[in-house]
Amino acid sequence: MSRLVTVLNGPNLNLLGQREPHIYGAETLADVERACHALALQMKLEVHFHQSNREYELIDWIHEARGRTGGIVVNPGAFTHTSIALLDALNAYDGPVIEVHISNIHKREEFRHHSYVSRRADGVIAGCGVQGYELALLRLARLIDAQR
Repeated sequence: MSRLVTVLNGPNLNLLGQREPHIYGAETLADVERACHALALQMKLEVHFHQSNREYELIDWIHEARGRTGGIVVNPGAFTHTSIALLDALNAYDGPVIEVHISNIHKREEFRHHSYVSRRADGVIAGCGVQGYELALLRLARLIDAQR
């Protein structure tokens, strides 16, 4: 199985570090990407990191990952609670999927408690701040190794 991992970030995550830092922290998405690449190097993974505010781009990246990558880490942002299309795309992907949320969505507004993506995810990490991405990579590495 491929040791290439796709990391996908949904809407408004480009504003990480600026938007509601009391909820999402002061680290930027560039900081998260650097941390993911550094950890991936240690674990002999390769990471392709993407962010979009457009649902169709996230879907296209999931389709591109089919047959090419060992796993997907996805922080769908608000699409978590609304996008059956993302769920359908992830259901067409054969590798492991880890869903990440920087905040604990279960301690927030009730509409954030439901996740379509969780129906497909092999693991969900919420409320660990941006460290959740690194935890997701650690878990994906284990899942990839178990399938070899």
